[in-house]
This record gives sequence, C-alpha cells and structure tokens, in this order.
Amino acid sequence: MGNAVNDKEQQVNYLKNRLDMFMSVIDSLDPESTDIEDIDRLISMLDDLEDKYERFKKDWK
Repeated sequence: MGNAVNDKEQQVNYLKNRLDMFMSVIDSLDPESTDIEDIDRLISMLDDLEDKYERFKKDWK
C-alpha cells in the first residue's frame, strides 16, 4: 500500500491524481468495443473516488 494521506494538500493531490487516472481510462476506451464490464468498472472507480472524497472532507472541517 501507499503512504497515508494526512494533510489537506496531500488529500487534494490524491483526488486530482485519481481523477486524472479515471480520465486516462476513459480516453483509452474504444467506444465501438466498450462493454458493460467496462462501464461497471468506470462506475466503480467513480464510487471509490467519491468515497475517498467524503472521508477527506470530514478531515477538512
């Protein structure tokens, strides 16, 4: 596993990096050959990103 992300700046950078990774995955998909598993994986990635954001947001208050 990676290092713990403790301060707000690190947390924001983590979220930005994960969002960049998500966008890279989308950019790499071929619309003609994308199937339901690919869409499910994208939804899962977004869910994970949202969960992490919600956890971080609690630290920011």
